[in-house]
Amino acid sequence: MHLAVVILNYNTRELLRQCLRSILDAAAASAGQLTVIPLVVDSASSDGSAAMVAAEFPDVPLLASPENLGYTGGNNLALHRLGFAVEAPSSSLMLPAPLPKPDYVLLLNADTTVAPDALGEMVCALEAHPAAGACGARLCYGDGSFQHGAFRFPSLAQLALDLFPLATWPGIRHLAARLYESPINGRYPRAWWQQCAPFAVDFVLGAALLARGAAIDQVGGLDDGYFMYCEEMDLCLRLAEAGWKVLAAPSAQVVHYEGQSSRQVRWPAYERLWRSRLRFYAKHAHRYPAGYGWLVRRLIGLGMAWRARVAMRRFARGALTGIEAQAELNAYQAIRALTHAPPSALMQPHQER
Repeated sequence: MHLAVVILNYNTRELLRQCLRSILDAAAASAGQLTVIPLVVDSASSDGSAAMVAAEFPDVPLLASPENLGYTGGNNLALHRLGFAVEAPSSSLMLPAPLPKPDYVLLLNADTTVAPDALGEMVCALEAHPAAGACGARLCYGDGSFQHGAFRFPSLAQLALDLFPLATWPGIRHLAARLYESPINGRYPRAWWQQCAPFAVDFVLGAALLARGAAIDQVGGLDDGYFMYCEEMDLCLRLAEAGWKVLAAPSAQVVHYEGQSSRQVRWPAYERLWRSRLRFYAKHAHRYPAGYGWLVRRLIGLGMAWRARVAMRRFARGALTGIEAQAELNAYQAIRALTHAPPSALMQPHQER
């Protein structure tokens, strides 16, 4: 059984080193039952990540892109190199010959480490469920605390909870905590994650997403209209529409040191998040009743206006500097502008500024 592990990296050299070591340890722990091919895609890092891989892991294939291709572009570059019929993103990087096409592909963030048996457990979950095209792992944060790794497709209620966090409203923090952990907010019960058996979900996080090669052949790679965010949700929805199930595998544990790349560009990343969410609704408008898209855009616009007012109050209290406040307000303004853009504009590939 051949498994390719695609690790996408952007300026997280030390975490990448740790991630690669955990993958090699997991490969050794499989005792020959899995042939594991790690493949690193470095997105124009400036911290020496590519040089570290070349020096310390010379047997690991490395694609060092001179441009930051984003999550979708970087992973599609790897899928193309692995022999899948996925168009490689436009790049000045000269691609070497394709690697052997694997049975399974694990898309893995560089800010993760996998438990010794995690790779085998994820592959076993798909082997035991031939109708499943993808699965995710049981994630935890760096301190060992639980992290949700799978979600239901978004609803208006979930969108509202994200835009207007109830935890900031006095007197209802206890209610907020219960709502955030509930199906209303797209969560699956924690008790399900404490069992061993895989369970069906709508989508899993792209931090650790194992896809069946045959499923990629059928639905294609990631939609490169998303630079980052929502691409795994889009992929899982396309899998479902093609007749594949998506599973969560609680027996496969992955530590996720969340957001190590995106926090380097906080407000541009925040804009990308909401652009991607708006694009998801525009692309899949056929799934929703008439007027749903208008409600989504209206709710997001109101949310950004409310957050802008909160930011101004924080600035007035001295909790934000003028530069910090302006960066935050610019992001909210840009997102509000997107809510007025026609759906066709959101479907165009996002050009990075």
